[in-house]
Amino acid sequence: MTTGFSAAVVLLVVSATLANAETIAITGATVHTVGPAGTLENATVLLEDGVIKAVGTDIDVPTGTEQVDATGKIITPGLISPAGQLGLVEVGAVSGSVDSIQRGDRFSASFDVADAYNPRSTLIAVTRSEGVTRALITPRASLPDEQGNMSHVLSGLASVVQLGNNGAAIVTRGAVIVANLGETGSGLAAGSRAAALMILRSALDDALDYARNKAAYNRGDWREYSISATDLDALQGVVNGVRPLLVEVNRASDIEAVLRLAAEYDIQVIIIGGSEAWMLADALAAAQVPVILDAANNLPGDFDHINARLESGALLARAGVQIAFGGGTARQTHNARNITQAAGIAVANGLSWDGALAAITLNPARMFGIDDTSGSIEVGKEADLIIWGADPLELTSYPERVFIRGVAIDMFNRQTLLRDRYLDDGSGKPPAFRH
Repeated sequence: MTTGFSAAVVLLVVSATLANAETIAITGATVHTVGPAGTLENATVLLEDGVIKAVGTDIDVPTGTEQVDATGKIITPGLISPAGQLGLVEVGAVSGSVDSIQRGDRFSASFDVADAYNPRSTLIAVTRSEGVTRALITPRASLPDEQGNMSHVLSGLASVVQLGNNGAAIVTRGAVIVANLGETGSGLAAGSRAAALMILRSALDDALDYARNKAAYNRGDWREYSISATDLDALQGVVNGVRPLLVEVNRASDIEAVLRLAAEYDIQVIIIGGSEAWMLADALAAAQVPVILDAANNLPGDFDHINARLESGALLARAGVQIAFGGGTARQTHNARNITQAAGIAVANGLSWDGALAAITLNPARMFGIDDTSGSIEVGKEADLIIWGADPLELTSYPERVFIRGVAIDMFNRQTLLRDRYLDDGSGKPPAFRH
């Protein structure tokens, strides 16, 4: 009875707290809106029912509103990780905890990792406490398994998720389809970049033919396609121009091939990797093709990265290319929080500070079609924002508070719990005997 009564009291207290916290005013901060209002000094952001109700320097705060004093602090939109396997992987070396890899011949373009997303993954709490509020979760290719099942040039559907506990985790299911060209594609297509491109072309041609003859196909008229009907259905959004193709390439010649493909089929593409994309900055800008970069990778680790350079972000942005920071599709999982470091490196190498902040907030939101609700601090958008004590692009800066859909998240996670457990408390007792 005592335990049940205590639990009921706790529940009532929590419920009352949440009810009173539906309207929050954060006051006195420097607000980088990443929107039309620009940067506001000594500003107030008013949150109501998970949405930004007002932002400015002359905001009337309703009586009874919970107020957060952020004087001297910095507020930015929540960060967006543009590719990775958050919630799909716990330990990469343990196959039972990996749900992101596409293999086998039954599905390729339609392989949907969203159904395996685990919002309770230990990585989620770590990542959101560092300011990442939304992420693109992506399928990826890998080596054959023990039965010889292969990955394919088309890896499947990627979805946008929000990392809070307020509302549905999946924001946009199937936001893009992931494709592998370049060196990775070559490895999946019997060692030929040309073959990988032919496989992708064949799939797009089949998707167009399927759209014209779907009724006949469904009646049982014989037609031979290179991929399944489920995959063809998934590709309809791509060939119709409403679902981007996220293509992992780094070498300039491979990027040129992607640009020709996009023009030929009149499809939207997003380049991820893009180590040599700066060499084609004007062409990418003219084609309105965004690039997701690994801003910290400037070493020629293979022949696809020979011309990698730290100034690539600045060079692309100067040409008018929309950029984000994330690197390859497998790099934004355990270290998704490092996008602020990547942005800071880009600033040190010529990118404007405001451009770098946009590259980890509004730009990826635009790439994945969620900029109507995310990516900037504007009235009507969901209240994903961060309070920082210092410059968020400095390596030693950490969020003080993170709000996702207007709810302040708990700032503890597995890593902070381990830190506190093994921190010397001065008692002289070993960790197992501390309280």
